[in-house]
This record gives sequence, structure tokens and C-alpha cells, in this order.
Amino acid sequence: MNLLGRRRHGKESIDFIRPKARQAVPPGESLPAVAETCRLAVKAVPNAPRNAVTGWAGNTLKVKVHAPALDGRANEALCDFLAEALGLRRNAVTLVQGAKSRLKLLKVTGLSLDQAKARLSGPGSAG
Repeated sequence: MNLLGRRRHGKESIDFIRPKARQAVPPGESLPAVAETCRLAVKAVPNAPRNAVTGWAGNTLKVKVHAPALDGRANEALCDFLAEALGLRRNAVTLVQGAKSRLKLLKVTGLSLDQAKARLSGPGSAG
């Protein structure tokens, strides 16, 4: 199979590398385990004196973030803070919806919703 391809873009052609074909799982082997994920509704309050989890309002987590709501700094600080509070890697918490809103939807990879709630409600969740 030729891995090099050509695609026309306007008047010029662009070379690209074709992705390798996916191979089926051999018989007798299992698929790799997929990490648990959940979506977490968050109400973010930027420009706070410090980062802190203030509690739950229904199913929405209220979080104070020290960073200003400027150029996405508060969103980045929110994801970093929650990843640290949950004991996960930085890239395990990502923004799904609400980049310019106080109400946000975050995707947490590696925990179920019940596990995330338990970790954020326990002692030491404020930082």
C-alpha cells in the first residue's frame, strides 16, 4: 500500500501521508481497557483570591479560580486546578463547553462521576 497521497488544494497539489489501516484484534486477545470518563458541570468564579472548591449546587460544582477571565487563562487554570484536586494528569480534565461562560462542562478522563464527586467533596479538595 502506498502511504504517500496527493490532494488537490486550489491550483496546487499537497502531499500527505495516508493513515495506516486499522488491524482487527486477533482471535483470543481482548481489546485494551478504556478509561472511565464523565462530564462535570462547573460554575467558575474567576478573579478569586485563591483557587478553591466551594461546594455543590445541585449537580453543579462551584469553583473559585484565581486567574482572570482573559484569553482563556481562567479556563486553563480551572482545568489544571481540578486535575490536581482529583489527583489526575493535567490533560485528563478538558473543557467541552462554555469557553466564554461561567457555566462550563468539563470532561474528566479516568474517573466516574461518583468517584469525582467523592474526591471533590472530601477533605483537602480546596487549594
